[in-house]
Amino acid sequence: MLNTSGQVRRPFGSALSRRTLLRGVGVGLALPLLDAMAPAARAQTAIVPRRMFGICNNLGLLPGEFFPADAGPDYSPSPYLKILEPYRKDFTVLSGVSHPNVDGGHPSDISFLTAAPHPASSSFRNTISLDQFIAERVGIQTRFPSLTLAVNTAGRSLSWTGSGVAIPPEQSAAGVFRQMFIQGTAKEVEAKIAELDSGRSILDAVSDQVRDLESNVNASDRARLDQYFTSVRDLENRLRESAGWELKPKPVVKEPEPQDPTSPAQYMAKVAAMYSLVRLAFETDSTRSVTLMLDSVSTPVVEIAGATISDGYHNLSHHGKSEAKLAQLRIIDSWHMRLLADLFKGLKGVQEGGETLMDRTMVLYGSNLGDANAHSTTNMPTLFAGGGFKHAGHLAFDRNQNYPLPNLFVSMLQRMGIETGRFASSTGTMSGLEMTKA
Repeated sequence: MLNTSGQVRRPFGSALSRRTLLRGVGVGLALPLLDAMAPAARAQTAIVPRRMFGICNNLGLLPGEFFPADAGPDYSPSPYLKILEPYRKDFTVLSGVSHPNVDGGHPSDISFLTAAPHPASSSFRNTISLDQFIAERVGIQTRFPSLTLAVNTAGRSLSWTGSGVAIPPEQSAAGVFRQMFIQGTAKEVEAKIAELDSGRSILDAVSDQVRDLESNVNASDRARLDQYFTSVRDLENRLRESAGWELKPKPVVKEPEPQDPTSPAQYMAKVAAMYSLVRLAFETDSTRSVTLMLDSVSTPVVEIAGATISDGYHNLSHHGKSEAKLAQLRIIDSWHMRLLADLFKGLKGVQEGGETLMDRTMVLYGSNLGDANAHSTTNMPTLFAGGGFKHAGHLAFDRNQNYPLPNLFVSMLQRMGIETGRFASSTGTMSGLEMTKA
């Protein structure tokens, strides 16, 4: 519990609440699941928390570089999948899947998690998205029923309500970070943001409570807390460097002001910040349902350290088989895979109740376009990771007569503990993909 000074005071041997917060002026810092919370956590919920993270890159990936040539668990990894090779047993790659009757090229991104047909038609009305279907049923169990995020989007969203209304995405990782961790009056919040701009951490406001907490937990929990607090500081630094904090003025410093990273060209830095933010949101059980729209269509020339990208991302995707454009597109696609590998590494590095966060988090990564060069919406590049499934390597379906991807959504909902046998145009659960017993 918290004493009157805001510090954590816990009788020896008693359990911490799953919702314990470290509080300081303008700060409310949620904690990850610790061994010391186990009895209380079991009392609060009888099921293992499951999470869903849906990611859509609306320019897709080069099919020949992504899809393996052979199927099954022993497939030979494609060039892109070689980047994810350390996590091979943690994901399944799908080929020959699509949303039935979802056509229209670029506009189809708004149907990525709804599977609503004919999104480019004048009479189109969207349906509920997978994340909101989840949020309506389990969202009450967390502080945020869901998070709808985006990078470089011009208002395009993956999240849609049951009445077909788009949920505006949050595009500032720093803004969401503040929503998660910075609380209090407007004056307190403004003062805390000014401190963050000057290089301080939100952890400075709760340092006494951190020391008190660490003195009351076992060695495993102390290591867990150290890992979590390091992640918080790392994200703060990343946001300062790649996204910056809002509500300036800035403090007077001798060093030159860093480049303002609001440019859409700093696309990869923004994606990396969002991935780190989502991991923290799941680690603190702040939400269990997150979407991220990577609006590559609206991204200009992508800045990648050590690489020469001379053309806009959208134009490169319409490469017309130009080797010069393909070479640049391979660099961009490979960076997407590297950032995904970093996400997997981070999720696997977090322990929660004897499992890793990867074990409890379903990550769906894919695109509404099977081939951006042709604007096709079939044979969508899809990778499904983590989440308590027996991953099957490469599940290869008919690339001419595609298998319905909404079947995967049904399996995901059932893994979340939601009793349903249908979603959108599904015909059942995902063939060839089994849940683990846990």
